[in-house]
Amino acid sequence: MTSPPPEPLYGPLDLSQTEFWERPPAERFSAYAQLRAMPQPPYFEAPESPFGTPERGYYALVRHADVAEASRNAEVFSSAAGATSIIDLPVEFNEYFGSMINMDDPRHARLRRIVSRAFTPKMIKKFEDDVQRAAGEIVDDLLRTGPCDFVQHVSARLPLKIICDMMGIGDEHFAMVLRNTNIILSGADPEFVSEDLNEAITQVLKAGEDLAGLVTGLAERRQAEPADDLVSALATANIDGEQLTTAELASFFILLVVAGNETTRTAISHALNLFTHHPDQRERLLADFEGRIPGAVEEIVRYVSPVIYMRRTVTRDCVMNGHAYREGDKAVLVYQAANRDEAVFGDPERFDIGRSPNPHVGFGSAGPHFCLGAHLARREITAILRELFTRVPGIRAAGEPDYLLSSFINGIKHLPCEFG
Repeated sequence: MTSPPPEPLYGPLDLSQTEFWERPPAERFSAYAQLRAMPQPPYFEAPESPFGTPERGYYALVRHADVAEASRNAEVFSSAAGATSIIDLPVEFNEYFGSMINMDDPRHARLRRIVSRAFTPKMIKKFEDDVQRAAGEIVDDLLRTGPCDFVQHVSARLPLKIICDMMGIGDEHFAMVLRNTNIILSGADPEFVSEDLNEAITQVLKAGEDLAGLVTGLAERRQAEPADDLVSALATANIDGEQLTTAELASFFILLVVAGNETTRTAISHALNLFTHHPDQRERLLADFEGRIPGAVEEIVRYVSPVIYMRRTVTRDCVMNGHAYREGDKAVLVYQAANRDEAVFGDPERFDIGRSPNPHVGFGSAGPHFCLGAHLARREITAILRELFTRVPGIRAAGEPDYLLSSFINGIKHLPCEFG
Protein backbone atom coordinates (compact mmCIF):
# COMPACT_ATOMS: atom_id res chain seq x y z
CA MET A 1 0.00 0.00 0.00
CA THR A 2 2.02 2.93 -1.24
CA SER A 3 -0.75 5.41 -2.08
CA PRO A 4 -0.46 8.79 -0.32
CA PRO A 5 -2.99 9.73 2.36
CA PRO A 6 -6.15 11.49 1.17
CA GLU A 7 -6.53 15.24 1.16
CA PRO A 8 -7.45 16.35 4.68
CA LEU A 9 -10.85 17.80 5.45
CA TYR A 10 -11.11 21.46 6.40
CA GLY A 11 -13.88 23.81 7.37
CA PRO A 12 -16.69 23.20 9.88
CA LEU A 13 -16.03 19.45 10.04
CA ASP A 14 -12.34 19.79 10.94
CA LEU A 15 -11.82 18.06 14.28
CA SER A 16 -8.33 19.54 14.60
CA GLN A 17 -9.59 23.10 14.95
CA THR A 18 -10.29 24.60 18.37
CA GLU A 19 -13.33 26.26 16.85
CA PHE A 20 -14.94 22.86 16.34
CA TRP A 21 -14.81 22.15 20.10
CA GLU A 22 -16.24 25.57 20.91
CA ARG A 23 -19.44 24.73 19.04
CA PRO A 24 -22.64 23.74 20.90
CA PRO A 25 -23.02 19.99 21.47
CA ALA A 26 -25.91 19.66 18.99
CA GLU A 27 -23.74 21.07 16.20
CA ARG A 28 -20.89 18.74 17.11
CA PHE A 29 -23.14 15.67 16.90
CA SER A 30 -24.56 16.86 13.59
CA ALA A 31 -21.01 17.09 12.27
CA TYR A 32 -20.28 13.54 13.45
CA ALA A 33 -23.30 12.30 11.49
CA GLN A 34 -21.93 13.92 8.35
CA LEU A 35 -18.53 12.33 8.93
CA ARG A 36 -20.07 8.87 9.48
CA ALA A 37 -21.92 9.21 6.18
CA MET A 38 -18.67 9.53 4.22
CA PRO A 39 -17.63 6.42 2.28
CA GLN A 40 -14.23 6.22 3.99
CA PRO A 41 -12.93 7.33 7.41
CA PRO A 42 -12.31 11.09 7.23
CA TYR A 43 -8.73 12.30 7.27
CA PHE A 44 -7.51 15.47 9.03
CA GLU A 45 -4.28 17.34 9.49
CA ALA A 46 -2.95 17.03 13.03
CA PRO A 47 -2.97 20.08 15.30
CA GLU A 48 0.27 22.04 15.40
CA SER A 49 2.79 20.50 17.78
CA PRO A 50 4.05 22.69 20.64
CA PHE A 51 7.30 20.71 20.46
CA GLY A 52 8.09 21.99 16.96
CA THR A 53 8.14 18.51 15.46
CA PRO A 54 6.50 17.72 12.11
CA GLU A 55 3.14 16.01 12.46
CA ARG A 56 1.34 13.41 10.37
CA GLY A 57 -2.38 13.63 9.72
CA TYR A 58 -4.83 11.12 11.14
CA TYR A 59 -7.93 9.13 10.30
CA ALA A 60 -10.93 9.77 12.55
CA LEU A 61 -12.74 6.50 13.26
CA VAL A 62 -16.28 7.80 13.78
CA ARG A 63 -18.23 4.60 13.16
CA HIS A 64 -18.94 2.12 15.92
CA ALA A 65 -17.71 -0.83 13.83
CA ASP A 66 -14.34 0.81 13.21
CA VAL A 67 -13.81 1.79 16.85
CA ALA A 68 -14.74 -1.71 18.01
CA GLU A 69 -12.50 -3.49 15.50
CA ALA A 70 -9.48 -1.26 16.13
CA SER A 71 -9.93 -1.76 19.89
CA ARG A 72 -9.94 -5.53 19.54
CA ASN A 73 -6.90 -5.52 17.27
CA ALA A 74 -4.41 -3.84 19.60
CA GLU A 75 -1.44 -5.53 17.93
CA VAL A 76 -2.05 -3.56 14.74
CA PHE A 77 -3.71 -0.47 16.24
CA SER A 78 -1.03 0.25 18.82
CA SER A 79 -1.10 2.51 21.88
CA ALA A 80 2.66 2.62 22.42
CA ALA A 81 3.23 5.81 20.42
CA GLY A 82 0.62 7.62 22.50
CA ALA A 83 -3.09 7.17 23.11
CA THR A 84 -4.14 10.39 24.81
CA SER A 85 -2.80 12.92 22.33
CA ILE A 86 -3.21 13.28 18.58
CA ILE A 87 0.18 14.94 18.30
CA ASP A 88 3.31 12.89 18.97
CA LEU A 89 4.61 13.50 22.49
CA PRO A 90 8.03 12.58 23.88
CA VAL A 91 8.07 8.96 25.09
CA GLU A 92 8.74 9.92 28.70
CA PHE A 93 5.82 12.37 28.58
CA ASN A 94 3.48 9.63 27.35
CA GLU A 95 4.41 7.12 30.03
CA TYR A 96 4.51 9.72 32.80
CA PHE A 97 0.95 10.88 32.18
CA GLY A 98 -0.58 7.79 30.59
CA SER A 99 0.91 4.79 32.36
CA MET A 100 -0.50 1.59 30.85
CA ILE A 101 -2.85 3.51 28.54
CA ASN A 102 0.20 4.35 26.43
CA MET A 103 1.63 0.84 26.35
CA ASP A 104 1.16 -2.36 24.36
CA ASP A 105 1.54 -5.93 25.56
CA PRO A 106 3.60 -7.39 27.13
CA ARG A 107 4.38 -4.23 29.17
CA HIS A 108 0.71 -3.26 29.29
CA ALA A 109 -0.33 -6.74 30.39
CA ARG A 110 2.33 -6.80 33.13
CA LEU A 111 1.20 -3.52 34.70
CA ARG A 112 -2.46 -4.34 34.38
CA ARG A 113 -1.89 -7.75 35.97
CA ILE A 114 -0.08 -6.28 38.99
CA VAL A 115 -2.64 -3.51 39.46
CA SER A 116 -5.66 -5.78 38.97
CA ARG A 117 -4.49 -8.27 41.58
CA ALA A 118 -4.01 -5.48 44.11
CA PHE A 119 -7.79 -4.96 43.95
CA THR A 120 -8.64 -7.92 46.22
CA PRO A 121 -12.29 -8.86 46.88
CA LYS A 122 -11.91 -7.46 50.41
CA MET A 123 -10.58 -4.15 49.08
CA ILE A 124 -13.30 -3.90 46.43
CA LYS A 125 -16.00 -4.49 49.05
CA LYS A 126 -14.49 -1.77 51.22
CA PHE A 127 -14.43 0.66 48.29
CA GLU A 128 -18.06 -0.07 47.47
CA ASP A 129 -19.12 0.62 51.07
CA ASP A 130 -17.01 3.78 51.11
CA VAL A 131 -18.65 5.07 47.91
CA GLN A 132 -22.16 5.01 49.35
CA ARG A 133 -21.03 6.55 52.62
CA ALA A 134 -19.11 9.33 50.83
CA ALA A 135 -22.10 10.04 48.58
CA GLY A 136 -24.27 10.42 51.66
CA GLU A 137 -21.84 12.83 53.29
CA ILE A 138 -21.63 14.94 50.13
CA VAL A 139 -25.42 15.24 49.97
CA ASP A 140 -25.45 16.12 53.71
CA ASP A 141 -23.13 19.02 52.87
CA LEU A 142 -25.20 19.96 49.81
CA LEU A 143 -28.35 20.26 51.92
CA ARG A 144 -26.50 22.54 54.34
CA THR A 145 -25.06 24.63 51.50
CA GLY A 146 -28.22 25.00 49.42
CA PRO A 147 -28.30 25.91 45.71
CA CYS A 148 -24.73 26.13 44.44
CA ASP A 149 -22.28 25.09 41.74
CA PHE A 150 -23.08 21.40 41.37
CA VAL A 151 -19.66 20.58 39.92
CA GLN A 152 -17.73 22.14 42.79
CA HIS A 153 -19.91 20.80 45.59
CA VAL A 154 -20.98 17.39 44.26
CA SER A 155 -19.61 15.89 41.06
CA ALA A 156 -15.99 16.95 41.52
CA ARG A 157 -15.94 15.81 45.13
CA LEU A 158 -17.15 12.22 45.01
CA PRO A 159 -14.72 10.51 42.62
CA LEU A 160 -11.73 12.41 43.95
CA LYS A 161 -12.69 11.64 47.55
CA ILE A 162 -12.99 7.93 46.73
CA ILE A 163 -9.67 7.79 44.88
CA CYS A 164 -7.81 9.67 47.62
CA ASP A 165 -9.34 7.38 50.25
CA MET A 166 -8.43 4.31 48.20
CA MET A 167 -4.85 5.45 47.94
CA GLY A 168 -4.62 6.51 51.57
CA ILE A 169 -4.17 10.21 50.75
CA GLY A 170 -5.45 12.54 53.44
CA ASP A 171 -8.10 15.22 52.99
CA GLU A 172 -5.45 17.91 53.49
CA HIS A 173 -4.17 17.11 49.99
CA PHE A 174 -7.60 17.22 48.32
CA ALA A 175 -7.37 20.77 46.96
CA MET A 176 -3.88 20.20 45.55
CA VAL A 177 -4.90 16.97 43.82
CA LEU A 178 -8.02 18.57 42.34
CA ARG A 179 -6.10 21.61 41.10
CA ASN A 180 -3.44 19.50 39.40
CA THR A 181 -5.88 17.08 37.79
CA ASN A 182 -7.76 20.06 36.37
CA ILE A 183 -4.51 21.34 34.86
CA ILE A 184 -3.51 17.99 33.34
CA LEU A 185 -6.88 17.57 31.62
CA SER A 186 -7.40 21.24 30.85
CA GLY A 187 -7.32 20.88 27.07
CA ALA A 188 -7.13 24.38 25.64
CA ASP A 189 -9.25 25.93 28.38
CA PRO A 190 -7.76 29.24 29.60
CA GLU A 191 -9.48 28.89 32.99
CA PHE A 192 -6.88 26.27 33.92
CA VAL A 193 -3.77 26.79 31.78
CA SER A 194 -1.98 29.58 29.98
CA GLU A 195 -2.88 30.31 26.37
CA ASP A 196 0.87 30.34 25.68
CA LEU A 197 1.72 26.76 24.65
CA ASN A 198 5.16 26.70 26.26
CA GLU A 199 3.78 27.99 29.56
CA ALA A 200 0.93 25.49 29.38
CA ILE A 201 3.33 22.58 28.91
CA THR A 202 5.33 23.76 31.92
CA GLN A 203 2.14 23.94 33.98
CA VAL A 204 1.12 20.41 32.99
CA LEU A 205 4.56 18.99 33.77
CA LYS A 206 4.62 20.74 37.14
CA ALA A 207 1.17 19.33 37.95
CA GLY A 208 2.39 15.83 37.16
CA GLU A 209 5.50 16.31 39.28
CA ASP A 210 3.43 17.44 42.26
CA LEU A 211 1.14 14.40 42.03
CA ALA A 212 4.05 12.01 41.53
CA GLY A 213 5.88 13.48 44.50
CA LEU A 214 2.81 13.05 46.69
CA VAL A 215 2.34 9.35 45.96
CA THR A 216 6.07 8.54 45.89
CA GLY A 217 6.56 9.94 49.37
CA LEU A 218 3.49 8.08 50.61
CA ALA A 219 4.71 4.81 49.02
CA GLU A 220 8.05 5.10 50.81
CA ARG A 221 6.26 5.43 54.14
CA ARG A 222 3.90 2.55 53.35
CA GLN A 223 6.75 0.20 52.50
CA ALA A 224 8.01 0.67 56.04
CA GLU A 225 4.56 0.78 57.66
CA PRO A 226 1.85 -0.73 55.40
CA ALA A 227 -1.76 0.34 55.89
CA ASP A 228 -5.10 -0.86 54.56
CA ASP A 229 -4.98 1.17 51.35
CA LEU A 230 -4.15 0.82 47.67
CA VAL A 231 -0.75 2.52 47.89
CA SER A 232 0.32 -0.08 50.44
CA ALA A 233 -1.01 -2.91 48.27
CA LEU A 234 0.76 -1.60 45.17
CA ALA A 235 4.00 -0.57 46.88
CA THR A 236 4.40 -3.98 48.52
CA ALA A 237 2.81 -6.13 45.80
CA ASN A 238 4.82 -9.06 44.54
CA ILE A 239 2.78 -10.84 41.88
CA ASP A 240 4.62 -13.88 40.56
CA GLY A 241 7.87 -12.09 41.30
CA GLU A 242 6.72 -8.85 39.66
CA GLN A 243 6.58 -5.49 41.40
CA LEU A 244 5.84 -1.93 40.37
CA THR A 245 8.84 0.36 40.19
CA THR A 246 8.59 3.73 41.92
CA ALA A 247 8.15 5.41 38.53
CA GLU A 248 5.42 2.95 37.53
CA LEU A 249 3.56 3.54 40.79
CA ALA A 250 3.74 7.32 40.34
CA SER A 251 2.57 7.06 36.74
CA PHE A 252 -0.31 4.77 37.68
CA PHE A 253 -1.41 7.17 40.42
CA ILE A 254 -1.49 10.05 37.92
CA LEU A 255 -3.57 7.88 35.60
CA LEU A 256 -5.95 6.83 38.38
CA VAL A 257 -6.42 10.23 39.93
CA VAL A 258 -6.78 12.00 36.58
CA ALA A 259 -8.79 9.50 34.53
CA GLY A 260 -10.73 8.05 37.45
CA ASN A 261 -11.65 11.49 38.73
CA GLU A 262 -12.40 13.52 35.65
CA THR A 263 -14.43 10.98 33.67
CA THR A 264 -16.76 10.06 36.55
CA ARG A 265 -17.07 13.71 37.53
CA THR A 266 -18.04 14.50 33.94
CA ALA A 267 -20.70 11.77 33.85
CA ILE A 268 -22.24 12.95 37.15
CA SER A 269 -22.32 16.58 36.03
CA HIS A 270 -23.97 15.68 32.73
CA ALA A 271 -26.42 13.37 34.54
CA LEU A 272 -27.98 16.27 36.45
CA ASN A 273 -28.23 18.30 33.26
CA LEU A 274 -29.75 15.38 31.35
CA PHE A 275 -32.39 14.59 33.96
CA THR A 276 -33.25 18.31 34.14
CA HIS A 277 -33.88 18.51 30.40
CA HIS A 278 -35.52 15.07 30.13
CA PRO A 279 -38.09 15.07 32.96
CA ASP A 280 -39.83 12.02 31.47
CA GLN A 281 -36.66 9.97 31.97
CA ARG A 282 -36.28 11.33 35.48
CA GLU A 283 -39.82 10.20 36.33
CA ARG A 284 -39.10 6.79 34.82
CA LEU A 285 -36.01 6.40 36.96
CA LEU A 286 -37.70 7.52 40.19
CA ALA A 287 -40.61 5.13 39.60
CA ASP A 288 -38.21 2.17 39.98
CA PHE A 289 -34.78 3.48 40.90
CA GLU A 290 -33.07 0.21 41.79
CA GLY A 291 -34.51 -1.57 38.78
CA ARG A 292 -33.67 1.14 36.26
CA ILE A 293 -30.46 2.71 37.54
CA PRO A 294 -28.14 0.18 35.84
CA GLY A 295 -29.61 1.03 32.44
CA ALA A 296 -29.63 4.72 33.28
CA VAL A 297 -25.91 4.71 34.08
CA GLU A 298 -25.08 2.99 30.79
CA GLU A 299 -27.19 5.49 28.85
CA ILE A 300 -25.60 8.45 30.63
CA VAL A 301 -22.15 7.17 29.68
CA ARG A 302 -23.22 6.52 26.06
CA TYR A 303 -24.94 9.86 25.66
CA VAL A 304 -22.16 11.87 27.30
CA SER A 305 -19.01 9.95 26.27
CA PRO A 306 -16.82 11.51 29.00
CA VAL A 307 -13.63 10.57 27.12
CA ILE A 308 -14.07 11.83 23.57
CA TYR A 309 -11.29 9.86 21.90
CA MET A 310 -8.21 7.69 22.20
CA ARG A 311 -5.52 7.48 19.54
CA ARG A 312 -3.80 4.47 17.99
CA THR A 313 -0.90 4.09 15.55
CA VAL A 314 -0.96 1.43 12.82
CA THR A 315 1.96 -1.00 13.10
CA ARG A 316 1.66 -2.60 9.65
CA ASP A 317 -0.23 -2.24 6.41
CA CYS A 318 -3.73 -3.64 6.80
CA VAL A 319 -7.33 -3.46 5.61
CA MET A 320 -10.07 -2.88 8.19
CA ASN A 321 -13.75 -2.77 7.25
CA GLY A 322 -12.85 -2.15 3.62
CA HIS A 323 -10.38 0.68 4.18
CA ALA A 324 -6.62 0.34 3.66
CA TYR A 325 -4.29 1.68 6.34
CA ARG A 326 -0.54 1.99 6.06
CA GLU A 327 2.13 1.37 8.63
CA GLY A 328 2.60 4.56 10.64
CA ASP A 329 -0.90 5.92 10.05
CA LYS A 330 -2.60 7.54 13.02
CA ALA A 331 -6.15 6.48 13.83
CA VAL A 332 -8.23 8.41 16.37
CA LEU A 333 -11.04 6.38 17.92
CA VAL A 334 -13.80 8.98 18.39
CA TYR A 335 -15.94 7.32 21.05
CA GLN A 336 -18.33 10.25 21.15
CA ALA A 337 -19.15 9.81 17.46
CA ALA A 338 -19.34 6.00 17.67
CA ASN A 339 -21.84 6.26 20.53
CA ARG A 340 -24.30 8.07 18.22
CA ASP A 341 -23.89 5.69 15.27
CA GLU A 342 -27.28 5.19 13.61
CA ALA A 343 -26.19 1.74 12.43
CA VAL A 344 -26.02 0.54 16.04
CA PHE A 345 -28.31 2.76 18.12
CA GLY A 346 -31.91 3.39 17.16
CA ASP A 347 -32.75 7.11 17.40
CA PRO A 348 -29.25 7.78 18.82
CA GLU A 349 -29.93 11.42 19.71
CA ARG A 350 -32.66 10.36 22.15
CA PHE A 351 -31.73 9.98 25.84
CA ASP A 352 -33.42 6.72 26.85
CA ILE A 353 -32.57 5.08 30.18
CA GLY A 354 -34.29 1.88 29.06
CA ARG A 355 -32.19 1.51 25.91
CA SER A 356 -31.42 -2.15 25.32
CA PRO A 357 -29.13 -3.38 24.02
CA ASN A 358 -26.70 -0.56 24.65
CA PRO A 359 -23.26 -1.57 23.33
CA HIS A 360 -21.73 1.85 23.93
CA VAL A 361 -17.99 2.46 23.93
CA GLY A 362 -18.01 5.06 26.68
CA PHE A 363 -15.50 2.99 28.68
CA GLY A 364 -13.63 2.07 25.52
CA SER A 365 -14.54 -0.97 23.48
CA ALA A 366 -13.80 -4.62 24.15
CA GLY A 367 -10.07 -5.26 24.05
CA PRO A 368 -7.00 -5.03 26.27
CA HIS A 369 -7.52 -1.33 27.01
CA PHE A 370 -11.12 -1.52 28.23
CA CYS A 371 -11.41 0.83 31.22
CA LEU A 372 -10.01 -0.77 34.38
CA GLY A 373 -12.18 1.51 36.52
CA ALA A 374 -15.52 0.94 34.77
CA HIS A 375 -16.99 -0.95 37.74
CA LEU A 376 -16.00 1.76 40.20
CA ALA A 377 -17.33 4.52 37.92
CA ARG A 378 -20.70 2.77 37.64
CA ARG A 379 -20.81 2.37 41.40
CA GLU A 380 -20.06 6.06 42.01
CA ILE A 381 -22.65 7.34 39.52
CA THR A 382 -25.26 5.01 41.01
CA ALA A 383 -24.49 5.99 44.60
CA ILE A 384 -24.63 9.75 44.09
CA LEU A 385 -27.83 9.62 42.01
CA ARG A 386 -29.43 7.39 44.66
CA GLU A 387 -28.60 9.93 47.37
CA LEU A 388 -29.62 12.94 45.30
CA PHE A 389 -32.93 11.68 44.00
CA THR A 390 -33.91 10.14 47.33
CA ARG A 391 -33.03 13.08 49.54
CA VAL A 392 -33.17 16.08 47.16
CA PRO A 393 -35.78 14.88 44.64
CA GLY A 394 -36.35 18.35 43.22
CA ILE A 395 -32.70 19.06 42.41
CA ARG A 396 -32.15 20.33 38.89
CA ALA A 397 -29.75 22.37 36.81
CA ALA A 398 -30.50 26.08 37.21
CA GLY A 399 -28.69 27.24 34.09
CA GLU A 400 -26.68 26.10 31.11
CA PRO A 401 -23.45 24.15 31.65
CA ASP A 402 -20.12 25.92 31.30
CA TYR A 403 -18.27 23.40 29.12
CA LEU A 404 -14.56 22.63 29.22
CA LEU A 405 -12.80 23.67 26.01
CA SER A 406 -11.24 20.31 25.18
CA SER A 407 -11.18 17.81 22.34
CA PHE A 408 -10.34 15.01 24.79
CA ILE A 409 -12.70 15.32 27.78
CA ASN A 410 -16.38 16.25 27.42
CA GLY A 411 -16.21 18.13 30.68
CA ILE A 412 -18.46 20.59 32.49
CA LYS A 413 -16.58 23.19 34.53
CA HIS A 414 -19.56 24.77 36.28
CA LEU A 415 -23.27 23.97 36.54
CA PRO A 416 -25.59 25.92 38.87
CA CYS A 417 -28.20 23.81 40.64
CA GLU A 418 -31.42 24.52 42.51
CA PHE A 419 -33.65 22.33 44.63
CA GLY A 420 -36.98 22.85 42.86
